[in-house]
Amino acid sequence: MSAPNSAPNSAYSELHAHFGRVAALANAVGILQWDNDTMMPRGAAGQRAESMALLHVLRHGMMTDPRIGDWLAEAEEDASLGAWEKANLREVRRVWTIETAVPPDLVEASSRAISACEMTWRQARADADFKALLPSLTEVLKLQRAIGAAKGEKLGLSAYDALLNDYEPGGRSTAIDALFDDLADFLPGLTAEVLAVQARRPADPPLTGPFPVAAQRALGVEMMGVLGYDFERGRLDVSTHPFCGGADNDVRITTRYDEDDFTSALMGVIHETGHALYEQGRPQAQLGQPVSLARGMSIHESQSLLMEMQACRSREFLRFAAPVMRKAMGGSGQAWEAEALWRRYTEVERGFIRVDADEITYPAHVILRYRLEKALIADAMPLAELPLAWNAGMRDLLGVTPPNDRLGCLQDVHWPSGGWGYFPTYTLGAMTAAQLFDAACRANTDILPAIGRGDFAPLVNWLRSNIHIYGSFYETNDLLIHATGRPLDASVFKAHLRRRYIEEI
Repeated sequence: MSAPNSAPNSAYSELHAHFGRVAALANAVGILQWDNDTMMPRGAAGQRAESMALLHVLRHGMMTDPRIGDWLAEAEEDASLGAWEKANLREVRRVWTIETAVPPDLVEASSRAISACEMTWRQARADADFKALLPSLTEVLKLQRAIGAAKGEKLGLSAYDALLNDYEPGGRSTAIDALFDDLADFLPGLTAEVLAVQARRPADPPLTGPFPVAAQRALGVEMMGVLGYDFERGRLDVSTHPFCGGADNDVRITTRYDEDDFTSALMGVIHETGHALYEQGRPQAQLGQPVSLARGMSIHESQSLLMEMQACRSREFLRFAAPVMRKAMGGSGQAWEAEALWRRYTEVERGFIRVDADEITYPAHVILRYRLEKALIADAMPLAELPLAWNAGMRDLLGVTPPNDRLGCLQDVHWPSGGWGYFPTYTLGAMTAAQLFDAACRANTDILPAIGRGDFAPLVNWLRSNIHIYGSFYETNDLLIHATGRPLDASVFKAHLRRRYIEEI
């Protein structure tokens, strides 16, 4: 990492060195977590939980070091600091304020509860048995409420908004309520309209498998390379729930495979590659400092959804990708033609699984989870009633009822892993992705034609120049204004959906 502009023994230099050590510890945690989720033997779970708990306590101790407050007070008076250093001080103060709100014993208890709950969730999900998860998830929820209350007291926020703030700095549930209520009104009518249009067209022949995992992996790796993923700084593995993790300059992604359907795993790889490109593109000169980190989860989700939904479900991309897919899977016939693949990848269906949902129904999955987790954090609903409330919400928002808990409230790892307040960022990210892709294509009219040639450099270069290299230099809204000329505008997302699913059919 680069040395700060200030004098070697200045308060800013002390902060810079201190947070560099925090980052090194966070990198170690990231690799251990990746191993936990991909290849750690089940018998190691207990010892791993102990190790992770200790590392989280050590990191929390470093983040709450009493010297930080003094260093901040002095450094914020240093007129010699440049723009990046000032932005870094803003981010240091933000994370320090949040961390100092939570006592170490609560951090340790939460880490232990999460490690145990994640392991229990894996088996409970396989068995479709929510009751088996209930005791450990109850403990995680209790501790998340306590963490939210502690942070909320320090920040002047509700417990839920305090948890949301960890993932979406500055985000507030009142604004999200209005946005999601608007989407909940808009999407059902659009869904019905699209389903009616799609029902009138002839059915395409199926893509018949089996599709060997080795072939699917090879195809995924090839497409990662097309998108610009740097394999010298990452790898692809398998996990129960696809994710992007690892450490600085060691950005690892995972997917899961189904030999009856290669299309889902491929888009999962593309989605996580979008996340990874953001991580690999963060400002190297500031690496290890809070200002170098990705700017909140709505921006992070925008990078994955931009690649998966905006770019790689376009006709341009599928014209390029169709022969590549056909060759990789040994396919032939009409089902492998570009237009048939485009229809498959833009098919709208009311389904049970969020990660398999299309662009139009996906927000309903998020709205359901957002409303439920708000109620649970507020203790407005008993956790034991979650399966019933989940199924009722699915019926109301999507018109389907899951037949079991595996296809219902057990499908996501977020709550067992302590990710309360995370879910709304998915749909905020979808809206942001639409706005960024629209701005990129307006700025460079060759982006879509280049994608049709399998050349993602123009798009990735625009994202590097306008999003990735800034890390957390800008606040979220300021970053979006910098990149697109305006704050988040839902009309761009709505227009994109109507154009793709109604006007361009």
